Amino acid sequence: MPLTPPVSPVPHPCAAAVSSLARRSLLHAVTGLAAAAVLPAGAAQTAWPAVIEPAGPGALDGVVVPGAAMRTVYTEGRWCEGPVWSPTDGGLVFSDVRSNRLMALRGGADAQATVLRDPSNFSNGNALDRQGRLLSCEHGGRRVVRREADGRLTVLADRHDGRRLNSPNDLVVAPDGAVWFTDPVFGITQPDEGFQAEPEQRGRYLFRLAPDGRLAVAADGFDQPNGIAFAPDFRTLYVSEAGAARDPDGGGREIRAFDVGSEGRLSRERRFARLDTGIPDGLKTDAAGRVYAATGDGVRIWAADSTLLGLVRTAAACGNLAFGGSDGRTLYVCSGPHIHALALRSWAAWA
Repeated sequence: MPLTPPVSPVPHPCAAAVSSLARRSLLHAVTGLAAAAVLPAGAAQTAWPAVIEPAGPGALDGVVVPGAAMRTVYTEGRWCEGPVWSPTDGGLVFSDVRSNRLMALRGGADAQATVLRDPSNFSNGNALDRQGRLLSCEHGGRRVVRREADGRLTVLADRHDGRRLNSPNDLVVAPDGAVWFTDPVFGITQPDEGFQAEPEQRGRYLFRLAPDGRLAVAADGFDQPNGIAFAPDFRTLYVSEAGAARDPDGGGREIRAFDVGSEGRLSRERRFARLDTGIPDGLKTDAAGRVYAATGDGVRIWAADSTLLGLVRTAAACGNLAFGGSDGRTLYVCSGPHIHALALRSWAAWA
């Protein structure tokens, strides 16, 4: 059955950080969650009017198509993550981390799910390199791998200073071919997302893998670095600090920004956005430089100057997102066991 959008407004919990959003409704989440529990199994699609909460009048007019429907395109996951639009695979590639599978949704409007790797070594984040090859972060292998044309996996990084990585989480690729990835400990501390182990690294780092294969720490001031994205001009790098996932009272829940200089040198670290509730996870940017973040209750969107534009709500916990479709104007949202699709006016920063 389709999800039914809620109508009765009650106060939103996010008070100061999103004061204009506070006039909207917690019942959006409650009603949606109840409906999501009875979504039919399989790839059959359902749709309902998207629950859009602009931070101010017209704030999201340039982003979301008026009256757009949120379509449910996949319902059989446990924890869907790491989506990337892959022309080579004919659609959206994503990880179902807790099912230990790498999946693809192929077939346009009537997309069907197929298995790419099972087991996937608890793959999480995925990205394409400059040649269109699929790169994946593996919790189980504690490594970053590249899939070759014949299906073989090439290990790009699994150790730093002779010690095993923690559990690579998410990654992006720069124009020079360098691979940037985050390395928190989630995959070695959560039994359903990898194999439990003691960290060997001295910290939880942001890494840069240079085109010549040298792996270096790019930033070391994180508790639990998570999602990662470049601005359209690649001069700014955004990284989620998700420390609150392990320490709800004292851990970080913010998005940081860095200037990116020559040879990948980072400078001018600053807070781009902070959440009072929710935890920032996956990040993406569009061609206008807006920043999209999966924040638990949905997808929050900021302008490039860090002005909050609004929230697109999801029924279940929202962990990641990606642009896709033939024109890059579809926003795919990973929401617990589901993947949703929403038509946008904006499009991906780069394909």
